Amino acid sequence: MKFLAHFSRIFVGIIFIFSGLIKLNDPVGTEIKLEEYFDVFATDFPFMAGFWHFWVPYALYFSIFLCALELVLGVCLLVQYKLKTASWILLATVIFFGFLTFYSAYFNKVTDCGCFGETIKLKPWTSFLKDMVLLFFILIILWQRNVFADKKTGMWVGASTVFCAFLAIYAIKFLPPYDGLPYAIGQNIPKNMKPSEPLKFKYIYEKDGKSLELNDMPTDTTYKFKQMITLNEDAAKAKITDYNIWKDGDSTDYKAESFVGNKLMIIVPVVAKASTDDMDKIRELSKNLERTDVKVWLLSGSPEEEVENFRHEFQLGIPALSSDTKVLKTIGRANPTLWLVKDGIVKGKWAHADVPTKEEILVLVK
Repeated sequence: MKFLAHFSRIFVGIIFIFSGLIKLNDPVGTEIKLEEYFDVFATDFPFMAGFWHFWVPYALYFSIFLCALELVLGVCLLVQYKLKTASWILLATVIFFGFLTFYSAYFNKVTDCGCFGETIKLKPWTSFLKDMVLLFFILIILWQRNVFADKKTGMWVGASTVFCAFLAIYAIKFLPPYDGLPYAIGQNIPKNMKPSEPLKFKYIYEKDGKSLELNDMPTDTTYKFKQMITLNEDAAKAKITDYNIWKDGDSTDYKAESFVGNKLMIIVPVVAKASTDDMDKIRELSKNLERTDVKVWLLSGSPEEEVENFRHEFQLGIPALSSDTKVLKTIGRANPTLWLVKDGIVKGKWAHADVPTKEEILVLVK
């Protein structure tokens, strides 16, 4: 039992550190998932809609707290720091995540829970099974908690807390250190909008009272067709399905136009939440690019009136276009983000705190 107890401690600790680290790489991604849950709960439980909507503005802070909590709890397990307290918090945490994943799976809501961020995609029932496995091992840790001797390892827990704060702040201000999204540097956007691979099918036929599975449709007309099953539906899906750019009252296909030539897009998902500290640098960059072959666009999901007021306030003499807010948050986690695309291929991406120079832009689009 002692071996099982220590195995459980190490196993759960590694999983929690891994999960927390991946999420802290992109806390805005977890924020988006939390906002989805809040919207779903507000719709499904209308008598509590006000309660769930109250938490939406604080989703990012809640995201950072949950991601950091996972990593710090994992460290507590590995270094055996206050294990009795940590074990009870672990139990509450995995029950909380288990409820979310079960709700997602059973009611088909928020079909990607973001359990391992954007790096590893899990289906809802797979996520729920993962939580139940963790729950099993956490219960063993609680049952055998007297086996563990607390050690004076608070220094490591404190260091991990500081690391969590640093990584979260860096990811929010300067974009995630690792970008696993289909809009990352080097990605071909038009290609990512097409099926990843051809669909493959399996055909179920019946003959002489027996059911047969075939890879191709038979030429024998005595076979009775029963069912067609897609074998690689998930693998064949396009990585990008909702990318679009438009301007109200304008029939131009700006989505197609965004893949022609060099485009520097200033991504401002929500104008009211945009950081304006670096807008002078962004305005200067857009002016410096006026006589080059790099076109600068402003993309936002906010209402046209708000976008126009924003554009005039900061004297941005560039076209203002519309796109879906969630898509823009996926393209760039910072608000604003600068996104450079050449013939549909992403050449650069910068947070507003790291505005590039004209020379850097021109080198990248050569």
